[in-house]
Amino acid sequence: MEDVAGQYSFLFCDLCGNLLSLKSHKYAKCSLCGFKRSAKECAGREIRYTVTAEDFRRELNTLEPFIEVDGTMNVKIAMQKKVSNILCSECKEAGRKDVYYEYFEMQIRSADEGSTVFYECPECGHSYNTNN
Repeated sequence: MEDVAGQYSFLFCDLCGNLLSLKSHKYAKCSLCGFKRSAKECAGREIRYTVTAEDFRRELNTLEPFIEVDGTMNVKIAMQKKVSNILCSECKEAGRKDVYYEYFEMQIRSADEGSTVFYECPECGHSYNTNN
């Protein structure tokens, strides 16, 4: 069996473990300690990796929260929803004028972006969202 860690060791400095930079067509050099590795050792090597949807959600901090209850995972946590002053458009078309959307807010984009508000009708289930 091939050593998985060894497959990628050519990328890192043997002395300090820092990532090597290809400074010329002759060698790769460590920017911290000056260690050099011949470019021939790196030539023809290929690195592949897979990025999943879960990786993106984790990076954007949008993974669904989970708790452990009786050994089961991924139990959704009930969100505290507030009642808005916006009438449900679907219920309004059906003749009801007393059904208002419930809403909750979540930060799903980066911190310097606004939050997203999710609206849902408690009667018919119609939903939509807006970005602040």
